[in-house]
Amino acid sequence: MTAADRLDQARALLAEHPVADGHNDLPWALRQQVRYDLAQRDIAGDTSAHLHTDIPRLRAGGVGAQFWSVFVRSDYAGDQAVSATLEQIDAVTQLIDRYPGDLARALTADDMEAARRDGRIASLMGAEGGHSINNSLATLRALHLLGVRYMTLTHNDTIDWADSATDEARHGGLADFGREVVREMNRIGMLVDLSHVAATTMRDALDTSAAPVVFSHSSARAVCDHPRNVPDDVLERLPANGGVAMATFVPKFILPAAVEWTLAADENLRAHGFHHLDTTPEAMAVHRAFEAEHPRPAATAATVADHLDHMRDVAGIDHIGIGGDYDGTAFTPSGLDDVAGYPNLVAELLHRGWSPADLAKLTWSNAVRVLRDAEAVARDLSATRGPSNAVLHTAV
Repeated sequence: MTAADRLDQARALLAEHPVADGHNDLPWALRQQVRYDLAQRDIAGDTSAHLHTDIPRLRAGGVGAQFWSVFVRSDYAGDQAVSATLEQIDAVTQLIDRYPGDLARALTADDMEAARRDGRIASLMGAEGGHSINNSLATLRALHLLGVRYMTLTHNDTIDWADSATDEARHGGLADFGREVVREMNRIGMLVDLSHVAATTMRDALDTSAAPVVFSHSSARAVCDHPRNVPDDVLERLPANGGVAMATFVPKFILPAAVEWTLAADENLRAHGFHHLDTTPEAMAVHRAFEAEHPRPAATAATVADHLDHMRDVAGIDHIGIGGDYDGTAFTPSGLDDVAGYPNLVAELLHRGWSPADLAKLTWSNAVRVLRDAEAVARDLSATRGPSNAVLHTAV
């Protein structure tokens, strides 16, 4: 079979079993670039000069469901973090309302399947970082009522009740209140997302959670030794838990040679007065100038496939998925430049001998199943336990 034949087969497979992607930061990019002026960034047309994501490219990429991240930066604190998260949720609502022929609001696994049957892209939301709830379980429940279906326990910074992968540890994993957050997420049917958290937090969450967990955008630490990735001992626990680890495409998390380069590029951004996560045109101009002098190590679709091969070997085919992190990263792999690129990854996996049945689990059914299982746990727990009114007594 030729490369062109494999690409045709990949597109045909995605027409039947589309990608359910775990993480896309389009709402934050819209906030940064145009303060949610959707007329200025009309994703009904080509936005490739500014974004990784628009509807034509989602269609070309075979995307059938998307968890839109309602991320706010972890240096946002207290009420500011909550308000900004609400603005992000509102932005996703505006997107769904603006493009009803292409995007369908989804709250459940059944909604995901219904959107697929209608030929629309199921649009779910995930909050990225426990700072978004400002240490309040009532706020957590409010986010769920507004449609948020997972919460990443931390972002880049350790918070009052959970250690981050990329900050100093203060709790040895989850604090007692953090365990209560996990239990309340189980009760209301919000998926516990363990991307960004320390390995100790991953293990504590698995010890605590009665429902399957997800990693919305994390790859394999054994393939690229970065703290944002998942250690093998955690991957090995996913079958018993029922969870799903969704491989990300961010080069600095998947390609060892890109780790040091990215550290230098981030420092260069800060030296020019930008936050290292800034992807505005001004910040990207600084990035491009740096790259011109310091060529960037390039990841490819094969790099991501290496992670998926390993994750399948360790966790099993029923416990892996895809979480590209488009519009949340300055750089993407060659062949996975934007959301139109998923067929290239599927074609690479076909080349490696992955079966259509296994690919259907990777792209679609694992993500639907993990949400359905969390819903079932929530029904059982909510029948026996009311809302938790626990508070964080001592911030540390």
